[in-house]
Amino acid sequence: MSVREAVERLLGVPVTGVRRSGGAVCLVTAEGRGVLVAKQGSGPGATAAEAAGLRWLGEHGDVPVPQVHAHDDEWIVMEYVPPTYPETAAAEAFGRGLARLHLRGAPAYGSPPPGGPADAWMGLAPMRNEECPDWATFYGSHRVLPYVRMCVDQGLYDAGQAQVFERLCARLPELGGPAEPPSRLHGDAWSGNVHWGQGAVWLIDPAAHGGHRETDLAMLRLFGTPLLEHILGAYEEAAKDLDAPLADGWRDRVELHQLFPLLMHAAVFGAGYARQALRAAEAALAR
Repeated sequence: MSVREAVERLLGVPVTGVRRSGGAVCLVTAEGRGVLVAKQGSGPGATAAEAAGLRWLGEHGDVPVPQVHAHDDEWIVMEYVPPTYPETAAAEAFGRGLARLHLRGAPAYGSPPPGGPADAWMGLAPMRNEECPDWATFYGSHRVLPYVRMCVDQGLYDAGQAQVFERLCARLPELGGPAEPPSRLHGDAWSGNVHWGQGAVWLIDPAAHGGHRETDLAMLRLFGTPLLEHILGAYEEAAKDLDAPLADGWRDRVELHQLFPLLMHAAVFGAGYARQALRAAEAALAR
């Protein structure tokens, strides 16, 4: 089914224009609705996971997210937010809002958004959300080792290299810092999903779940989010004001929390990310 046919069926109005925006995303003009985003899901459950994630993240208005107009098993139709340039005020407001969003919490580490499937996606990679008793169990079992196994199957790691990640997972309880309650995470907060528009920062394309808030902060750093230090500075101040300061040494744990996105990218895109993930694991073990 074409994007035009899908949107007309979902919204019940004629589509008068379609423009591909990149990848699986199109901008569509729908009669009486204006310009909207239509996005094709990566695989089974992807659109349901995205819709549930956006609802969950936007529940309290801490950080703006696009409104979901409709979705089915293949397509999701959302609000379009025209892009603008990064601004300091928007960056700082985003940092404060992200701190509030994280502290809304989640039922458990690994919990999916309410109504969202356990088997979700992060970009083109499958991602399992399964409730676990603590962060170390969740992160090792569902965010590190599954992707290490995928990399081994592709010949990207040998047995000795895979053991580096196994040793790291065994030490996650000590390496992860003080225990804290699960946070409400975006889950894929790289710079491409930090959308500057209408004088604010919007979060798009979530891989939402209950997780460790340092994971979102590490993801912001991984691919160079604009005005990052303004975002992080405002976040730290807001977290302290909310009586939930970041634990000492959180900046030293950035590489640990970047392991999941690096391993996911390695499994999908290949050797360069595999080398980067291995270096990050070795650095985390050495601390």
